[in-house]
Amino acid sequence: MSLYPTLEDMKVDHLMKAQAQIEMGAQYAPPPIPIGPAVPSAPAEVPSVAPLYPSLGDYMGLELTEETIAQNMPEYALTTRPNLVLCKDKDGKVGVRVHSVNNGVFVCLVSQNSPAAMAGLRFGDQILSINEVCVAGYSMDQVHKLFRNASTNGIKVVIRDRPLERTITMLKDSTGYIGFQFKNGKIIALIKDSSAARNGLLTDHQILEINGKNVVGMKDKEITAEIENGGHIITVTDVEQSFEKFDGPFCY
Repeated sequence: MSLYPTLEDMKVDHLMKAQAQIEMGAQYAPPPIPIGPAVPSAPAEVPSVAPLYPSLGDYMGLELTEETIAQNMPEYALTTRPNLVLCKDKDGKVGVRVHSVNNGVFVCLVSQNSPAAMAGLRFGDQILSINEVCVAGYSMDQVHKLFRNASTNGIKVVIRDRPLERTITMLKDSTGYIGFQFKNGKIIALIKDSSAARNGLLTDHQILEINGKNVVGMKDKEITAEIENGGHIITVTDVEQSFEKFDGPFCY
């Protein structure tokens, strides 16, 4: 038996296909062409073309939505808060002082019970814009001038939550120490082989919180009391850059 069809077999196959097409044509007649104005043959709306690359949420089946990132990988989440709306107090002040670091503007002091404090502004927050004016590269005086010239109410401020902060958990040793010294709330020394040194605490960092409690503005004795009464495990939140507390009035 030949592996390849003969010429006769191919002719018979062509005849059978042609007959089948004739029979199908007899069973199905195309609809009559309407007489009238011409209409476009393409649909009115062109369906959107699928993207060439998958979105983050579809990539390899991983859940990478903004909500999931915020819950499971907060260090990669965008931490820009919605607009904070500030006002001025009876003295025409907002109650905040800023400091310029590496072309960024950071909050270095918030007056207690001031409009800034009540709006949620905190020490170490980065100010991105004031009334839709980007303040990247602005000096302290330029930012204070923006606040001073702003209206009494409805001052819109966009903030990034403490981008330079770190939180470190340490254990007290048998004598009740965790192994660091501070002055005016700033870490100035580490004890060799202590829990503070082993866990990566750094000098020249400003202490913001002890076990989640805000200690900015507290005296050193009060911060020491928080550490002593905080139990065996101590969590310290600090910022990379220690902001100076400038003398002078708050911005307007």
